[in-house]
Amino acid sequence: MLGLFDGINISASALTAQRLRMDVTSANLANADATRGRLVDGEWEPYRRKMVTMSPKQLDFSSMLSQAKTEASAAGSHGDGVQINRIVEDQTPFRQVYQPDHPDAGDDGFVEMPNVDPLKEMVNMMGATRSYEANITSMNASKNMMLKALEIGRSQ
Repeated sequence: MLGLFDGINISASALTAQRLRMDVTSANLANADATRGRLVDGEWEPYRRKMVTMSPKQLDFSSMLSQAKTEASAAGSHGDGVQINRIVEDQTPFRQVYQPDHPDAGDDGFVEMPNVDPLKEMVNMMGATRSYEANITSMNASKNMMLKALEIGRSQ
């Protein structure tokens, strides 16, 4: 059974995850043309697109077992929000752009550019924004239900 603040805590974890997703997407957009992302074996490598991996935070087995013992109806268990697993680098190949006058151009005149697609990043940013808004709405609904419960309790 969900506690009084569980809905707010679950939404809060999702807000944190979506904020990180927006931060990483912003970094991707800011570095979409950065040919010098990091130094690898003495040579500059272009910026690599980063992605946030998330999963539902589940109760561990002992918590679920103790919950099942104390609750009359333990038919289903609830999660505990969202957990951020890690930030991973996209391993797709870098874009090759012909710019022979660029300082980072190879002998063939091609420059390795980051594997960031600005259009894909904007779509990702919009998705994160919509998820953030949905979780704000969910948090407000939880807050309103708690206030209504207090109001009902006060009137009796």
